[in-house]
Amino acid sequence: MESAVNRFKQSRKVLAEYTYEPAALVRGYTGKTLFVDLSTGLIKSKEVTRTMKDIFIGGRGFGLWYLWQAVNPQTKWNDPENEIIISSGPVGGITQYPGAGKSLVVTLSPLTNSVIDSNVGGHFGPYLKFSGWDALEIYGKSDKDVFIIIDGDSGKVTIEEAVLDTTACHLISEILTEAFAHSESDKKNISVVSAGSGADHTLIGILNFSFYDPHRKVVRLKQAGRGGTGTVFRDKKLRALVVRFSGLKAKSNNPADFERIVAAGKRINREIRELDDVQNRMRQVGTASLLTVMNDYDLLPVHNFQYGSHVDGPKISTEVFRSRFTQNVFDGCWHGCTLSCCKAVDGFELKTGPFKGEKVVVDGPEYENAAGLGSNCGIFDPDCIIEANFYCDTYGIDTISTGTLVAFIMECYERGIINKEITGGLELNFGNKEAFMELIHQMGRGEGFGKIAGLGVRRMKKIFSEQYGADSNFLQDIGMEAKGLEYSQYLSKESLAQQGGYGLANKGPQHDEAWLIFMDMVNKQLPTFEDKAEALHYFPMFRTWFGLQGLCKLPWNDIEPEDNKQTDEPAKVPAHVQNYVDIYNGVTGQNIDKDELILQSERVYNFQRVFNLRMGFGTRKDDAVPYRSLGPVTVEEYESRAERYDSQLKELGLNVEEMSTGEKLKALRKHREEMYEKLVDVVYQRRGWTKNGIPRLETLRRLGIDFPEVVAVVEKHL
Repeated sequence: MESAVNRFKQSRKVLAEYTYEPAALVRGYTGKTLFVDLSTGLIKSKEVTRTMKDIFIGGRGFGLWYLWQAVNPQTKWNDPENEIIISSGPVGGITQYPGAGKSLVVTLSPLTNSVIDSNVGGHFGPYLKFSGWDALEIYGKSDKDVFIIIDGDSGKVTIEEAVLDTTACHLISEILTEAFAHSESDKKNISVVSAGSGADHTLIGILNFSFYDPHRKVVRLKQAGRGGTGTVFRDKKLRALVVRFSGLKAKSNNPADFERIVAAGKRINREIRELDDVQNRMRQVGTASLLTVMNDYDLLPVHNFQYGSHVDGPKISTEVFRSRFTQNVFDGCWHGCTLSCCKAVDGFELKTGPFKGEKVVVDGPEYENAAGLGSNCGIFDPDCIIEANFYCDTYGIDTISTGTLVAFIMECYERGIINKEITGGLELNFGNKEAFMELIHQMGRGEGFGKIAGLGVRRMKKIFSEQYGADSNFLQDIGMEAKGLEYSQYLSKESLAQQGGYGLANKGPQHDEAWLIFMDMVNKQLPTFEDKAEALHYFPMFRTWFGLQGLCKLPWNDIEPEDNKQTDEPAKVPAHVQNYVDIYNGVTGQNIDKDELILQSERVYNFQRVFNLRMGFGTRKDDAVPYRSLGPVTVEEYESRAERYDSQLKELGLNVEEMSTGEKLKALRKHREEMYEKLVDVVYQRRGWTKNGIPRLETLRRLGIDFPEVVAVVEKHL
């Protein structure tokens, strides 16, 4: 490590330099954006306008607005005009309330060919802001690998060339942290953003955002994982971003009413301290707390979402991972986050790949990683899941997309759609751990069948149909992607609301927009179409708000007040909604209420819908989902839950005793597709959209986003 650090230091060559006086923060904003053009080497400051603050707020909103200005309807993800924007938000960086260390990354996605937003923890976003910048806007392309260094202590930004001995993200982050820290204690003041070799070779590349863990004395990673952000990063020839900031204080955001923020923080921190161990156990197992309950409720994806539970589910249960996670250490990915859900496996010895035999710290696995890389691929070995998690992160590929696309490949392999000749000798049956790991390594290296896998499910469906003669309709049914983005890891067959949450999401089927599966299927809180539509309005808007502010959603409803069930709307956790109103007003000095909170999100959400329209999709046909998201595709799926499905058909007045399984499948499919289309109608109406999913002009006017260029896009589709 020392020699790699020295080589990096000695080889540094400044290609462009910009000095500045870091802007003082005023109520959560610096009022400045850092603009970097990699094509020309131009570095400059841009003003954050009043309109940006009033309409787009920060975070995801700032990213969407800047990207809209940079691209046109013909821009492709790998054009120089495609920008990467990283922004936190006005609340981001406070240390009194848990979960305030988020950044939002916005760019055009290689998978969807439209705008993607991806949220990520770590220290980069807050340090960027405290270094004087509300956002970082990266434009253009370099012709050589470069680094962007932002020194908030000295007020200097550079674009540099340097020698880096590795493409592994865990090592990149370690080398650069060592290179820029003045001492061991100074390492906590450095944050690195990197993309690995998998981002060079696949369309599912991620960005790793680092934070230094002083308890373990290692650099750890959080991921902006969805939509290929890392692929865009590497296409621009960016090797890494580094930010340095050492002046963090309790009032770094210069809030308007510090005591109001402190009071909200005291309330939530007391709840976490007293209730977390008996609620969702975030401090013990993080989001892996979901593994057991998902298997118990038939919601865990198994074998490419064919089934919702498995007899081997207990082998990857919550308790299994709890035994592997290091306990009783602080696991927050931002200062002051007492929820401490960022779990890790220490001293894990790798069994495969380029780091075989080495002992490493593995961040996670979180629920999505364990379900996608585990049960969905028929892998019920926790050590294999942990190893796959590590390599996905260090290669820089999305664990969610990887799990879903490998599961799709495995089903195609088992059904004879592809074979060993096509896969280069890999026997990709469900549960084949050796072939599973080798495919991940091939994706990381850009070799063999890994080059095809790394294109994602949508492109593989086309290849398997056109080159190998597969039935395109069947592939459409079982290929778990929508809008080009692979599904996250929840089985939605029995939850109409979650089907809509996936299908109607702006960026594609990612649960951070609407996670309604428990409300709908387990708690039966959404009995009517109108109830579902209201939930599919409120919850995506509320969750959008976190991405405008620089906040994590977990402290909202993964810990609840003791009396929450006695409130009128327990699913919304009203006391915590008020907390968010308080901390926003406390930082900004504004006086919004819970209704204005939703309006802030509606503006950005509808703007993003129009952005999709501008880029060529975003109408009703694009909100269609693969049928497996709605119901059973195959005879095996139906018969695995025959009693359930037969009962549902009987409720429709059908005589199932006289029907073959094929006839039952057809009848159930007709009903479920009709239910989905009916849901879409009601949701569109609630959101103020046309029957084709276009935001109405009166909706744009009501929200104050009726800018001429926005109206022009909408009018083309009305």
